[in-house]
Amino acid sequence: MNAVPNPVDPPQPPGGVPGEPSISAAADRARAQLHEEIERVRRGVEEMIADHRSPVDADLRRELEAMNQELRRYVKQRVRKSRRRSDRSIHRLEERTETLERRIEDLVAERRLAEYRIHAETERMLDGLLQEVRAIADRLEGGGLGR
Repeated sequence: MNAVPNPVDPPQPPGGVPGEPSISAAADRARAQLHEEIERVRRGVEEMIADHRSPVDADLRRELEAMNQELRRYVKQRVRKSRRRSDRSIHRLEERTETLERRIEDLVAERRLAEYRIHAETERMLDGLLQEVRAIADRLEGGGLGR
């Protein structure tokens, strides 16, 4: 199965289809395969040169060396770019995590304050009811209804 999407097919959502690799993973695999193929061709050319046992053409040798340098430069550049991208993603995730942790701490503090207010208000209300009941009991005892 080919991991590279067909350009005619509709694009997949960012989350992708479960069980299928993401497009960036497929692109990474394609890059790795391309690098392997370039390296294989380079080794093949070097082997052919070594097999001929004839004086190596200086132009060909320079071209191979230039290809090697260009490949190394390209790989270093891609690795740096990939690291920067992953560092930015990690930094954003850390910021989001810190924001969420602060929000959770704020919500816990608000919940505690609300519980305290509810408790205090309930206690005040019950104290008021108790005073009213005592006042009614005092009236009943004091002969307010007269026997």
